[in-house]
Amino acid sequence: MRTRIGRLALAAVALLTAATTLPPAAAADGRERHPSGGGLSAVIRYTEYGIPHIVAGNYADLGFGTGWAQAADQVCVLADGFLTVRGERSRHFGPDAAPDGSLSSAATNLGSDLYFRGVRDARTVERLLATPAPAGPSRETEELMRGWAAGYNAWLDRNRVTDPACRGAAWVRPVTALDVARRGYAMSVLGGQGRAVDGITAAVPPGSAGAAPGPAAGPDPAATAQAARRLFAADSADMGSNAVAFGGQVTANGRGLLLGNPHYPWHGGRRFWQSQQTIPGELNVSGASLLGTVGVSIGFTGRVAWSHTVATGVTLNLHQLALDPADPTVYLVDGVRERMTRRTVTVPVKDGAPVVRTQYWTRYGPVVTSLGASLPLPWSATTAYALGDPNALNLRATDTALALAKARSTGDMVRGLRRTQGLPWVNTIAADSSGGSLFTQSQVLPRITDELAERCSTPLGQVTYPSSGVAVLDGSRGDCALGRDPDAVQPGILGPSRMPLLEDAAYAENSNDSAWLANADTPLTGYERVFGTVGTPRSLRTRGAVEDVSAMADRGRLTVRDLERQQFANRVPAADLAVADTVRACRALPAAPAGACDALAGWDGRMDTGSRGALLFDRFWRALTGSVPAARLWKVPFSAADPVATPRTLDTASPEFAAALTRAVSELRAAGIALDAPLGDHQFVVRGGKRFPVHGGTEALGVWNKIEASWQPGAGGYPEVAHGTSHVQAVGWDGSGCPAARTLLSYGQSSNPLSAHDRDQTALYSGERWVTSRFCERDILASPDLEVVRVRERR
Repeated sequence: MRTRIGRLALAAVALLTAATTLPPAAAADGRERHPSGGGLSAVIRYTEYGIPHIVAGNYADLGFGTGWAQAADQVCVLADGFLTVRGERSRHFGPDAAPDGSLSSAATNLGSDLYFRGVRDARTVERLLATPAPAGPSRETEELMRGWAAGYNAWLDRNRVTDPACRGAAWVRPVTALDVARRGYAMSVLGGQGRAVDGITAAVPPGSAGAAPGPAAGPDPAATAQAARRLFAADSADMGSNAVAFGGQVTANGRGLLLGNPHYPWHGGRRFWQSQQTIPGELNVSGASLLGTVGVSIGFTGRVAWSHTVATGVTLNLHQLALDPADPTVYLVDGVRERMTRRTVTVPVKDGAPVVRTQYWTRYGPVVTSLGASLPLPWSATTAYALGDPNALNLRATDTALALAKARSTGDMVRGLRRTQGLPWVNTIAADSSGGSLFTQSQVLPRITDELAERCSTPLGQVTYPSSGVAVLDGSRGDCALGRDPDAVQPGILGPSRMPLLEDAAYAENSNDSAWLANADTPLTGYERVFGTVGTPRSLRTRGAVEDVSAMADRGRLTVRDLERQQFANRVPAADLAVADTVRACRALPAAPAGACDALAGWDGRMDTGSRGALLFDRFWRALTGSVPAARLWKVPFSAADPVATPRTLDTASPEFAAALTRAVSELRAAGIALDAPLGDHQFVVRGGKRFPVHGGTEALGVWNKIEASWQPGAGGYPEVAHGTSHVQAVGWDGSGCPAARTLLSYGQSSNPLSAHDRDQTALYSGERWVTSRFCERDILASPDLEVVRVRERR
């Protein structure tokens, strides 16, 4: 019987009473409540900006409400992602088109399909689901996934898709809990196998049809090390973040504070989505989830708040294989021949014959012939490389999210991280209502100790490991296997006792550099190289962040309002270091571009929408840093004894300086942009036919409020943001039992241009305004925009 769905404002109180008085026993076991798999239900209460507060009786019901609500906002993006993990992109979009890059690095649909169909055919995710916890996912996670799939399907069954991106598309169809798990698996391996998809699917033995002629010698160690260093650099990815936790010793009320500022894509499948998830007596958490995931990834409760930053830990390693000269698909381990496993994968293709390819796997992982276009690893008659990715055995991220959400203190969070060990590529920064603060790099990393690397690195690895953290181990020796730490939940990963950890400091901050300067007064050292570096130059964003937060801690008496000001200060560390020297050198040029020196001199050194001269400095700085190596950019070199203040003093005598300034002026004039034009006139997005100015600045400038956009002079400058500030949360506690939280989702809840929620929070972001979170019942019920939806599965 069809259950009527409606927005029941008048019946809100009755519904809330029914939903929130479920006994704890009913919340504990979804399988007993719904043994047939039917009858799932939830109550979704929408407040301002379309933020859903989902109340359910158990994990399956909670998943149901979450899947329904995500589908309502993001059905096209979600359906596209499920098409990816089913390996069916080529069938619908053709083999040569490019996916959006949210679930792997594949350059084409065909490459993506070959990889994900290989995962499907090998039943990789099914085996992980069958692995008992803690190595495998918990029962709660499985119930969330089951419910999520049912909720998504129920929304599809009862609603018409209006988003023009997929309206009427045949590829928008129901999903299974296995599809949801496969999507979670894709997110887990993003930094490992997902980074090397094309290198896995294109690996062909030498002498075979389609094999590329390889060089007689192996890869050049110096060039490979340089490429690896770029590949794993903190500022190279389209995902990053800032986060800072302040301990009670520097806050106004002795309670902790947390500011989280992830930098993620504004489009596609790595968008965040906001919600509150509640199982009375069991779970109550508010925050943001990556699309298609079933729990809250970053968020807060009545007692704790946390955010994540993309970590510097290298989530993969290589084993260099010694091949049998008579057969390049046979490798030797301790002198014993071992044949590679062949996986034959068939991909249906739109308007064409199916493509059949073979992938080659070893005891260490898949054979790989590149880590991106700039890092080739040729398969020769004597040598091949196998990729190790410990997250290929990790489907525990949701359990870690649940552990954080159930924690009552930062100490509980540390214990939850150690118990679940599910975070693949992020750090955790957290604060609690008792004044605790936390930084930890608790992530799933290959068990590469410095001792193992010293003992087992090949000549290539002897260069790549110290410089980039990428270990290349001798695959011909059994004693070079990764081994097992006694406190690790799976073999081949580093145990939690090795993880960098900082507890209860005045501040704990990370901006995608290593753990070393989480607090500059108490640097973290002693960890393995695979986690990141110690005593090396920091990015400008890290340097600026440490300057800002240490000054805040020194000032003390901090409140949530101070976090809000920090988020949108839009200070440019590059300007503080270089603009005065730039102006002096500009005025000394024999033929300085007219107006350029005055425009730079009049700039306020910020990336606010009204900042004049910001565009000129931005274009100049990009040109200069793109043409001058970091070692030649500054007169005073880096010093590990003064890592925040060095390097410094711009070398304006370099020939590239004048060229960069001339180029920047030419670019702006060619685009018809005044040298002192306000930033927001030319850095903006258009939503619903309306232009919204965008503040913030690029990684190269070191701005906390990071914004990256492509220069399009014909469209007026930077007319669309690619990635940057996404879900922001500034959280504290005032003793009332309710968190004092401000949030902002820069691009809004929905990607459907017909929805008001595809632009409402963009307007807030443009105006540097925040959403006051509604966490407690009294605040939710007081929302002037309260709408209540009761959703139920068909029996």
